[in-house]
Amino acid sequence: MPTVDDILEQVGEFGWFQKQAFLILCLLSAAFAPICVGIVFLGFTPDHRCQSPGVAELSQRCGWSPAEELNYTVPGLGPAGEAFLGQCRRYEVDWNQSALSCVDPLASLATNRSHLPLGPCQDGWVYDTPGSSIVTEFNLVCADSWKLDLFQSCLNAGFFFGSLGVGYFADRFGRKLCLLGTVLVNAVSGVLMAFSPNYMSMLLFRLLQGLVSKGNWMAGYTLITEFVGSGSRRTVAIMYQMAFTVGLVALTGLAYALPHWRWLQLAVSLPTFLFLLYYWCVPESPRWLLSQKRNTEAIKIMDHIAQKNGKLPPADLKMLSLEEDVTEKLSPSFADLFRTPRLRKRTFILMYLWFTASVLYQGLILHMGATSGNLYLDFLYSALVEIPGAFITLITIDRVGRIYPMAVSNLLAGAACLVMIFISLHWLNIIIMCVGRMGITIAIQMICLVNAELYPTFVRKAKPKENTIYLKVQTSEPSGT
Repeated sequence: MPTVDDILEQVGEFGWFQKQAFLILCLLSAAFAPICVGIVFLGFTPDHRCQSPGVAELSQRCGWSPAEELNYTVPGLGPAGEAFLGQCRRYEVDWNQSALSCVDPLASLATNRSHLPLGPCQDGWVYDTPGSSIVTEFNLVCADSWKLDLFQSCLNAGFFFGSLGVGYFADRFGRKLCLLGTVLVNAVSGVLMAFSPNYMSMLLFRLLQGLVSKGNWMAGYTLITEFVGSGSRRTVAIMYQMAFTVGLVALTGLAYALPHWRWLQLAVSLPTFLFLLYYWCVPESPRWLLSQKRNTEAIKIMDHIAQKNGKLPPADLKMLSLEEDVTEKLSPSFADLFRTPRLRKRTFILMYLWFTASVLYQGLILHMGATSGNLYLDFLYSALVEIPGAFITLITIDRVGRIYPMAVSNLLAGAACLVMIFISLHWLNIIIMCVGRMGITIAIQMICLVNAELYPTFVRKAKPKENTIYLKVQTSEPSGT
Protein backbone atom coordinates (compact mmCIF):
# COMPACT_ATOMS: atom_id res chain seq x y z
CA MET A 1 0.00 0.00 0.00
CA PRO A 2 1.37 3.47 -0.87
CA THR A 3 2.36 5.92 1.85
CA VAL A 4 2.07 9.71 1.80
CA ASP A 5 5.71 10.00 0.70
CA ASP A 6 5.10 7.51 -2.12
CA ILE A 7 2.13 9.56 -3.39
CA LEU A 8 4.07 12.82 -3.08
CA GLU A 9 6.87 11.41 -5.23
CA GLN A 10 4.31 11.01 -8.01
CA VAL A 11 2.26 14.22 -7.61
CA GLY A 12 5.10 16.53 -6.52
CA GLU A 13 7.13 16.75 -3.33
CA PHE A 14 7.35 20.52 -3.55
CA GLY A 15 4.90 21.58 -6.21
CA TRP A 16 2.58 24.55 -6.51
CA PHE A 17 0.43 23.46 -3.57
CA GLN A 18 3.41 23.06 -1.23
CA LYS A 19 4.96 26.35 -2.33
CA GLN A 20 1.71 28.19 -1.72
CA ALA A 21 1.23 26.56 1.69
CA PHE A 22 4.86 27.25 2.57
CA LEU A 23 4.63 30.97 1.80
CA ILE A 24 1.36 31.28 3.72
CA LEU A 25 2.64 29.45 6.78
CA CYS A 26 5.93 31.36 6.77
CA LEU A 27 3.89 34.40 7.82
CA LEU A 28 3.37 32.63 11.16
CA SER A 29 7.12 32.37 11.65
CA ALA A 30 7.63 36.04 10.78
CA ALA A 31 4.84 37.09 13.16
CA PHE A 32 6.49 35.14 15.99
CA ALA A 33 9.60 37.37 15.92
CA PRO A 34 8.00 40.46 17.58
CA ILE A 35 6.70 38.25 20.38
CA CYS A 36 9.99 36.49 20.99
CA VAL A 37 12.36 39.48 21.00
CA GLY A 38 10.00 42.47 20.97
CA ILE A 39 11.18 43.28 24.51
CA VAL A 40 14.11 45.14 22.89
CA PHE A 41 11.71 47.84 21.63
CA LEU A 42 8.74 47.42 23.95
CA GLY A 43 10.93 47.61 27.04
CA PHE A 44 13.83 49.87 26.10
CA THR A 45 15.20 51.91 29.00
CA PRO A 46 16.14 55.48 28.03
CA ASP A 47 18.28 57.87 30.04
CA HIS A 48 16.28 59.04 33.02
CA ARG A 49 16.44 61.12 36.18
CA CYS A 50 14.19 61.92 39.12
CA GLN A 51 11.31 64.31 38.66
CA SER A 52 11.91 67.25 41.00
CA PRO A 53 9.02 69.72 41.41
CA GLY A 54 10.07 73.25 40.58
CA VAL A 55 13.11 72.35 38.47
CA ALA A 56 11.37 72.86 35.13
CA GLU A 57 10.09 76.28 36.18
CA LEU A 58 13.50 77.33 37.52
CA SER A 59 15.18 76.13 34.34
CA GLN A 60 12.76 78.12 32.21
CA ARG A 61 13.22 81.28 34.35
CA CYS A 62 16.99 81.02 34.18
CA GLY A 63 17.14 80.02 30.52
CA TRP A 64 19.24 76.93 31.17
CA SER A 65 20.16 74.53 28.40
CA PRO A 66 19.34 70.83 28.99
CA ALA A 67 23.00 70.19 29.85
CA GLU A 68 23.07 73.04 32.38
CA GLU A 69 19.85 71.85 33.99
CA LEU A 70 21.33 68.38 34.48
CA ASN A 71 24.57 69.79 35.84
CA TYR A 72 22.85 72.07 38.36
CA THR A 73 20.01 69.83 39.59
CA VAL A 74 20.89 66.14 39.19
CA PRO A 75 23.34 64.35 41.51
CA GLY A 76 25.90 61.83 40.47
CA LEU A 77 26.64 63.00 36.95
CA GLY A 78 30.25 63.91 37.56
CA PRO A 79 32.45 61.07 38.88
CA ALA A 80 32.47 57.82 36.96
CA GLY A 81 30.29 55.05 38.31
CA GLU A 82 27.69 57.36 39.87
CA ALA A 83 25.19 57.29 36.98
CA PHE A 84 22.86 55.15 39.04
CA LEU A 85 22.86 57.81 41.74
CA GLY A 86 21.66 60.38 39.23
CA GLN A 87 18.95 58.07 37.93
CA CYS A 88 17.48 56.94 41.23
CA ARG A 89 18.18 59.69 43.78
CA ARG A 90 17.48 63.41 43.94
CA TYR A 91 18.50 66.37 46.07
CA GLU A 92 16.08 67.05 48.91
CA VAL A 93 15.77 70.69 47.89
CA ASP A 94 12.78 72.98 47.52
CA TRP A 95 13.39 74.21 43.98
CA ASN A 96 10.52 76.70 44.24
CA GLN A 97 12.27 78.94 46.76
CA SER A 98 13.17 82.33 45.37
CA ALA A 99 16.60 82.40 47.05
CA LEU A 100 18.08 80.06 44.47
CA SER A 101 20.28 81.78 41.93
CA CYS A 102 20.57 80.88 38.28
CA VAL A 103 24.32 80.31 38.53
CA ASP A 104 25.05 77.19 40.55
CA PRO A 105 21.83 77.43 42.63
CA LEU A 106 22.96 74.80 45.17
CA ALA A 107 26.04 76.81 46.18
CA SER A 108 23.94 78.93 48.55
CA LEU A 109 22.75 75.78 50.37
CA ALA A 110 26.05 73.96 50.84
CA THR A 111 29.68 74.55 49.96
CA ASN A 112 29.94 70.95 48.79
CA ARG A 113 27.09 69.21 47.00
CA SER A 114 27.99 65.90 48.61
CA HIS A 115 26.74 67.34 51.92
CA LEU A 116 23.23 67.89 50.57
CA PRO A 117 20.68 65.24 51.61
CA LEU A 118 19.46 62.83 48.90
CA GLY A 119 16.09 61.12 48.69
CA PRO A 120 14.18 58.69 46.48
CA CYS A 121 12.28 59.67 43.34
CA GLN A 122 8.93 60.20 45.05
CA ASP A 123 7.44 62.22 42.18
CA GLY A 124 8.41 59.89 39.32
CA TRP A 125 11.03 60.21 36.63
CA VAL A 126 11.87 62.28 33.59
CA TYR A 127 12.78 60.16 30.52
CA ASP A 128 14.92 61.44 27.68
CA THR A 129 13.01 59.86 24.80
CA PRO A 130 10.48 61.09 22.23
CA GLY A 131 8.54 57.82 22.46
CA SER A 132 7.43 55.51 25.22
CA SER A 133 7.99 51.97 26.43
CA ILE A 134 6.62 49.81 29.21
CA VAL A 135 9.59 51.04 31.25
CA THR A 136 8.68 54.71 30.89
CA GLU A 137 4.94 54.17 31.34
CA PHE A 138 5.09 51.92 34.39
CA ASN A 139 8.37 53.33 35.79
CA LEU A 140 10.24 50.01 35.70
CA VAL A 141 13.53 51.55 36.80
CA CYS A 142 15.71 51.65 39.89
CA ALA A 143 14.08 49.54 42.62
CA ASP A 144 11.46 48.25 40.15
CA SER A 145 13.85 47.42 37.30
CA TRP A 146 13.48 43.69 38.08
CA LYS A 147 9.91 43.88 36.81
CA LEU A 148 11.20 44.26 33.26
CA ASP A 149 13.11 40.98 33.64
CA LEU A 150 9.97 39.36 35.05
CA PHE A 151 8.06 40.54 31.98
CA GLN A 152 10.39 38.59 29.66
CA SER A 153 10.65 35.66 32.07
CA CYS A 154 6.86 35.24 32.01
CA LEU A 155 7.01 34.99 28.23
CA ASN A 156 9.74 32.34 28.36
CA ALA A 157 7.85 30.41 31.04
CA GLY A 158 4.82 30.50 28.76
CA PHE A 159 6.95 29.11 25.92
CA PHE A 160 8.03 26.18 28.09
CA PHE A 161 4.66 25.15 29.48
CA GLY A 162 2.80 26.03 26.30
CA SER A 163 5.02 23.82 24.14
CA LEU A 164 4.16 20.82 26.30
CA GLY A 165 0.40 21.43 26.29
CA VAL A 166 0.04 22.58 22.69
CA GLY A 167 2.04 19.57 21.48
CA TYR A 168 -0.50 17.23 23.03
CA PHE A 169 -3.36 19.34 21.67
CA ALA A 170 -1.93 19.12 18.13
CA ASP A 171 -1.61 15.35 18.37
CA ARG A 172 -5.03 14.85 19.91
CA PHE A 173 -7.18 17.26 17.88
CA GLY A 174 -5.13 17.96 14.77
CA ARG A 175 -2.52 20.40 13.53
CA LYS A 176 -5.01 22.73 11.85
CA LEU A 177 -7.30 23.09 14.87
CA CYS A 178 -4.25 23.66 17.08
CA LEU A 179 -2.99 26.33 14.70
CA LEU A 180 -6.33 28.18 14.55
CA GLY A 181 -6.90 27.97 18.31
CA THR A 182 -3.46 29.31 19.19
CA VAL A 183 -3.77 32.05 16.55
CA LEU A 184 -7.00 33.29 18.11
CA VAL A 185 -5.70 33.31 21.68
CA ASN A 186 -2.40 34.85 20.61
CA ALA A 187 -4.10 37.66 18.68
CA VAL A 188 -6.60 38.47 21.43
CA SER A 189 -3.98 38.45 24.20
CA GLY A 190 -1.65 40.63 22.10
CA VAL A 191 -4.32 43.26 21.55
CA LEU A 192 -5.41 43.18 25.19
CA MET A 193 -1.81 43.71 26.25
CA ALA A 194 -1.73 46.91 24.17
CA PHE A 195 -4.65 48.21 26.26
CA SER A 196 -3.35 47.02 29.63
CA PRO A 197 -4.21 49.59 32.31
CA ASN A 198 -1.49 48.43 34.71
CA TYR A 199 1.61 46.31 34.98
CA MET A 200 -0.06 43.21 36.43
CA SER A 201 -2.66 42.93 33.66
CA MET A 202 0.08 43.42 31.06
CA LEU A 203 2.09 40.64 32.70
CA LEU A 204 -0.91 38.30 32.61
CA PHE A 205 -1.57 38.90 28.91
CA ARG A 206 2.12 38.42 28.13
CA LEU A 207 2.12 35.08 29.93
CA LEU A 208 -0.98 34.03 28.01
CA GLN A 209 0.67 35.04 24.76
CA GLY A 210 3.72 32.97 25.65
CA LEU A 211 1.57 29.91 26.38
CA VAL A 212 0.19 29.82 22.83
CA SER A 213 2.59 31.68 20.53
CA LYS A 214 5.37 29.07 20.60
CA GLY A 215 2.83 26.32 19.95
CA ASN A 216 1.43 28.43 17.13
CA TRP A 217 4.88 28.54 15.54
CA MET A 218 5.34 24.79 16.05
CA ALA A 219 1.95 23.99 14.51
CA GLY A 220 2.89 25.88 11.36
CA TYR A 221 6.26 24.13 11.24
CA THR A 222 4.65 20.72 11.64
CA LEU A 223 2.07 21.37 8.92
CA ILE A 224 4.54 22.51 6.28
CA THR A 225 6.98 19.66 6.96
CA GLU A 226 4.14 17.13 6.71
CA PHE A 227 2.90 18.56 3.38
CA VAL A 228 6.22 18.16 1.55
CA GLY A 229 8.15 15.09 0.53
CA SER A 230 11.17 13.80 2.39
CA GLY A 231 13.60 15.33 -0.13
CA SER A 232 12.38 18.88 0.56
CA ARG A 233 11.77 18.60 4.30
CA ARG A 234 15.15 19.90 5.44
CA THR A 235 15.02 22.86 3.08
CA VAL A 236 11.55 24.05 4.09
CA ALA A 237 12.44 23.61 7.77
CA ILE A 238 15.42 25.95 7.43
CA MET A 239 13.57 28.41 5.20
CA TYR A 240 10.67 28.48 7.65
CA GLN A 241 13.12 29.62 10.30
CA MET A 242 14.54 32.21 7.89
CA ALA A 243 11.05 33.73 7.80
CA PHE A 244 11.61 34.45 11.50
CA THR A 245 14.56 36.61 10.45
CA VAL A 246 12.35 38.45 7.97
CA GLY A 247 10.05 39.16 10.90
CA LEU A 248 12.99 40.66 12.82
CA VAL A 249 13.79 43.00 9.94
CA ALA A 250 10.14 44.06 9.65
CA LEU A 251 10.00 44.62 13.41
CA THR A 252 12.88 47.09 13.14
CA GLY A 253 10.98 49.20 10.62
CA LEU A 254 7.77 49.10 12.62
CA ALA A 255 9.55 50.05 15.85
CA TYR A 256 11.22 53.00 14.12
CA ALA A 257 7.90 54.22 12.66
CA LEU A 258 5.97 53.62 15.90
CA PRO A 259 8.12 54.69 18.88
CA HIS A 260 5.21 54.35 21.32
CA TRP A 261 4.94 50.82 22.68
CA ARG A 262 1.14 50.53 22.68
CA TRP A 263 0.92 51.42 18.99
CA LEU A 264 3.76 49.04 18.20
CA GLN A 265 2.07 46.24 20.13
CA LEU A 266 -1.16 46.85 18.22
CA ALA A 267 0.70 46.93 14.90
CA VAL A 268 2.21 43.47 15.46
CA SER A 269 -0.95 41.97 17.02
CA LEU A 270 -3.87 43.08 14.84
CA PRO A 271 -2.57 41.47 11.60
CA THR A 272 -2.41 38.07 13.32
CA PHE A 273 -6.22 37.92 13.22
CA LEU A 274 -5.83 37.40 9.46
CA PHE A 275 -4.26 34.01 10.18
CA LEU A 276 -7.76 32.79 11.03
CA LEU A 277 -8.30 32.76 7.24
CA TYR A 278 -6.11 29.65 7.24
CA TYR A 279 -9.32 27.79 7.99
CA TRP A 280 -10.08 28.07 4.25
CA CYS A 281 -6.51 28.28 2.92
CA VAL A 282 -4.68 25.42 4.65
CA PRO A 283 -5.97 21.82 4.86
CA GLU A 284 -5.35 19.38 7.68
CA SER A 285 -2.22 17.25 7.56
CA PRO A 286 -3.00 14.02 5.65
CA ARG A 287 -0.43 12.21 7.77
CA TRP A 288 -2.30 13.12 10.94
CA LEU A 289 -5.64 12.15 9.39
CA LEU A 290 -4.25 8.73 8.52
CA SER A 291 -3.01 8.34 12.08
CA GLN A 292 -6.59 8.93 13.23
CA LYS A 293 -7.99 6.37 10.74
CA ARG A 294 -9.68 9.16 8.78
CA ASN A 295 -8.45 7.76 5.50
CA THR A 296 -11.24 9.20 3.34
CA GLU A 297 -10.38 12.78 4.34
CA ALA A 298 -6.66 12.14 3.84
CA ILE A 299 -7.28 10.76 0.34
CA LYS A 300 -9.35 13.84 -0.58
CA ILE A 301 -6.54 16.14 0.53
CA MET A 302 -3.93 14.17 -1.41
CA ASP A 303 -6.18 14.32 -4.46
CA HIS A 304 -6.44 18.10 -3.97
CA ILE A 305 -2.64 18.36 -3.74
CA ALA A 306 -2.30 16.42 -7.01
CA GLN A 307 -4.74 18.73 -8.79
CA LYS A 308 -3.03 21.86 -7.47
CA ASN A 309 0.31 20.53 -8.69
CA GLY A 310 -1.16 19.77 -12.12
CA LYS A 311 -0.76 16.01 -11.74
CA LEU A 312 -3.16 13.14 -12.10
CA PRO A 313 -3.90 11.30 -8.85
CA PRO A 314 -2.22 7.85 -8.78
CA ALA A 315 -4.44 4.87 -9.41
CA ASP A 316 -3.60 3.38 -6.02
CA LEU A 317 -4.39 6.59 -4.08
CA LYS A 318 -7.40 4.99 -2.40
CA MET A 319 -5.08 2.45 -0.78
CA LEU A 320 -3.18 5.23 1.01
CA SER A 321 -1.84 4.25 4.43
CA LEU A 322 0.72 5.15 7.06
CA GLU A 323 4.22 3.75 6.78
CA GLU A 324 4.43 0.26 8.18
CA ASP A 325 6.86 0.05 11.03
CA VAL A 326 7.15 -2.70 13.60
CA THR A 327 8.13 -0.14 16.19
CA GLU A 328 4.61 1.32 15.99
CA LYS A 329 3.47 -1.61 18.11
CA LEU A 330 5.32 -0.13 21.02
CA SER A 331 3.88 2.41 23.44
CA PRO A 332 6.61 5.03 23.79
CA SER A 333 6.66 7.69 26.46
CA PHE A 334 8.85 10.53 27.70
CA ALA A 335 10.91 7.97 29.64
CA ASP A 336 12.09 6.45 26.33
CA LEU A 337 14.33 9.48 25.87
CA PHE A 338 16.46 8.09 28.72
CA ARG A 339 15.86 4.35 28.36
CA THR A 340 19.21 3.26 26.89
CA PRO A 341 22.73 4.63 27.50
CA ARG A 342 22.93 5.92 23.92
CA LEU A 343 19.57 7.69 24.12
CA ARG A 344 20.46 9.19 27.50
CA LYS A 345 23.70 10.52 26.08
CA ARG A 346 21.94 12.06 23.09
CA THR A 347 19.16 13.55 25.19
CA PHE A 348 21.45 15.20 27.73
CA ILE A 349 23.76 16.59 25.04
CA LEU A 350 20.87 18.00 23.02
CA MET A 351 19.23 19.46 26.11
CA TYR A 352 22.49 21.19 26.95
CA LEU A 353 22.89 22.47 23.39
CA TRP A 354 19.31 23.79 23.33
CA PHE A 355 19.78 25.55 26.64
CA THR A 356 23.09 27.21 25.80
CA ALA A 357 21.99 28.20 22.28
CA SER A 358 18.75 29.76 23.50
CA VAL A 359 20.43 31.67 26.32
CA LEU A 360 23.22 32.86 24.06
CA TYR A 361 20.85 33.98 21.30
CA GLN A 362 18.60 35.99 23.58
CA GLY A 363 21.59 37.24 25.54
CA LEU A 364 23.16 38.72 22.41
CA ILE A 365 19.91 40.46 21.49
CA LEU A 366 19.32 41.87 24.97
CA HIS A 367 22.95 42.94 25.29
CA MET A 368 22.65 44.87 22.06
CA GLY A 369 19.42 46.48 23.25
CA ALA A 370 21.10 47.63 26.47
CA THR A 371 24.36 48.94 24.99
CA SER A 372 23.67 50.01 21.39
CA GLY A 373 24.30 53.54 20.21
CA ASN A 374 21.55 53.41 17.58
CA LEU A 375 19.12 50.71 18.65
CA TYR A 376 17.34 50.43 15.30
CA LEU A 377 20.42 50.18 13.09
CA ASP A 378 22.27 47.84 15.42
CA PHE A 379 19.22 45.57 15.69
CA LEU A 380 18.84 45.57 11.90
CA TYR A 381 22.49 44.67 11.29
CA SER A 382 22.38 41.81 13.76
CA ALA A 383 19.15 40.49 12.23
CA LEU A 384 20.47 40.59 8.66
CA VAL A 385 23.46 38.37 9.50
CA GLU A 386 21.02 35.52 10.19
CA ILE A 387 20.21 35.33 6.47
CA PRO A 388 23.72 34.23 5.36
CA GLY A 389 23.70 31.94 8.38
CA ALA A 390 20.66 30.12 6.97
CA PHE A 391 22.27 29.81 3.53
CA ILE A 392 25.46 28.44 5.09
CA THR A 393 23.32 25.80 6.80
CA LEU A 394 21.63 24.87 3.52
CA ILE A 395 24.97 24.56 1.73
CA THR A 396 26.79 22.56 4.38
CA ILE A 397 24.21 20.05 5.65
CA ASP A 398 24.60 17.70 2.66
CA ARG A 399 28.24 18.42 1.89
CA VAL A 400 29.90 18.53 5.30
CA GLY A 401 27.30 16.97 7.56
CA ARG A 402 25.88 18.23 10.83
CA ILE A 403 28.49 17.73 13.54
CA TYR A 404 31.37 19.84 12.21
CA PRO A 405 29.25 22.90 11.28
CA MET A 406 27.46 22.68 14.61
CA ALA A 407 30.74 22.49 16.54
CA VAL A 408 32.38 25.32 14.57
CA SER A 409 29.35 27.61 14.84
CA ASN A 410 29.10 27.06 18.60
CA LEU A 411 32.81 27.75 18.95
CA LEU A 412 32.45 30.91 16.86
CA ALA A 413 29.52 32.18 18.94
CA GLY A 414 31.24 31.42 22.24
CA ALA A 415 34.51 33.06 21.14
CA ALA A 416 32.64 36.17 19.99
CA CYS A 417 30.91 36.52 23.36
CA LEU A 418 34.22 36.09 25.17
CA VAL A 419 36.03 38.67 23.04
CA MET A 420 33.20 41.21 23.49
CA ILE A 421 34.07 41.46 27.20
CA PHE A 422 37.41 43.08 26.35
CA ILE A 423 36.25 45.37 23.51
CA SER A 424 35.35 48.96 24.36
CA LEU A 425 34.91 50.35 20.81
CA HIS A 426 31.20 50.31 20.06
CA TRP A 427 31.44 49.66 16.30
CA LEU A 428 33.88 46.80 16.80
CA ASN A 429 31.70 45.37 19.55
CA ILE A 430 28.71 45.37 17.18
CA ILE A 431 30.70 43.60 14.44
CA ILE A 432 31.84 40.88 16.84
CA MET A 433 28.30 40.55 18.19
CA CYS A 434 26.98 40.07 14.64
CA VAL A 435 29.55 37.33 14.05
CA GLY A 436 28.41 35.62 17.24
CA ARG A 437 24.77 36.05 16.21
CA MET A 438 25.40 34.36 12.88
CA GLY A 439 27.27 31.54 14.60
CA ILE A 440 24.53 30.80 17.11
CA THR A 441 21.89 30.99 14.35
CA ILE A 442 23.70 28.27 12.42
CA ALA A 443 24.08 26.25 15.61
CA ILE A 444 20.35 26.39 16.37
CA GLN A 445 19.41 25.35 12.84
CA MET A 446 21.84 22.44 12.98
CA ILE A 447 20.48 21.36 16.36
CA CYS A 448 17.00 21.26 14.82
CA LEU A 449 18.12 18.77 12.20
CA VAL A 450 20.22 16.66 14.56
CA ASN A 451 17.41 16.57 17.11
CA ALA A 452 15.02 15.10 14.53
CA GLU A 453 17.48 12.64 13.02
CA LEU A 454 19.23 11.12 16.05
CA TYR A 455 16.15 9.61 17.69
CA PRO A 456 14.62 6.34 16.45
CA THR A 457 11.14 6.42 14.97
CA PHE A 458 9.35 4.94 17.98
CA VAL A 459 10.62 7.74 20.23
CA ARG A 460 9.21 10.36 17.87
CA LYS A 461 5.84 8.61 17.65
CA ALA A 462 3.31 7.31 20.12
CA LYS A 463 0.40 4.90 19.72
CA PRO A 464 -2.29 5.21 22.38
CA LYS A 465 -5.52 3.23 21.88
CA GLU A 466 -4.54 1.96 18.41
CA ASN A 467 -4.20 5.49 16.96
CA THR A 468 -0.70 6.45 15.83
CA ILE A 469 0.15 10.05 16.67
CA TYR A 470 3.38 12.02 16.84
CA LEU A 471 4.88 12.44 20.28
CA LYS A 472 5.93 16.05 20.63
CA VAL A 473 9.66 15.67 21.04
CA GLN A 474 10.79 19.16 20.17
CA THR A 475 12.40 18.81 16.77
CA SER A 476 12.64 22.45 15.85
CA GLU A 477 13.04 25.93 17.24
CA PRO A 478 13.07 29.32 15.68
CA SER A 479 16.30 31.21 15.85
CA GLY A 480 14.80 33.53 18.47
CA THR A 481 14.33 30.98 21.31
